[in-house]
Amino acid sequence: QLQLVESGGGLVQPGGSLRLSCAASGLTSDYYAIGWFRQAPGKEREGVSCIKLRSDRTMYADSVKGRFTISRDNAKNTMYLQMNSLKPEDTAVYYCASYLTWDFRSLCGLSTSLYVDWGQGTQVTVPS
Repeated sequence: QLQLVESGGGLVQPGGSLRLSCAASGLTSDYYAIGWFRQAPGKEREGVSCIKLRSDRTMYADSVKGRFTISRDNAKNTMYLQMNSLKPEDTAVYYCASYLTWDFRSLCGLSTSLYVDWGQGTQVTVPS
């Protein structure tokens, strides 16, 4: 079981950038997938991006492709979500989450049902 703590959210103008961090405690192997999700008021939680730590294979939702980048710092057990060209529709609470998987060759998934451990979330606001 991982303990995940997000940080880095805030208020940013349209077109601006933010980098979210997800610090993972209890990460003793690479057989995990880490995902970033977001939930806007009145909407369901949706997957944004994910990475399989063993293979570094990544996946992105169509809505963020070319604008968001997921990455990791092994030494710090921290994953990042670099968000560029932010839009008002990116406004949401952003969560990181994880699931254990021995299948490191295939892509990670963006379905919330896959993920077991969740952070508390960090607010990102892009005013219109």
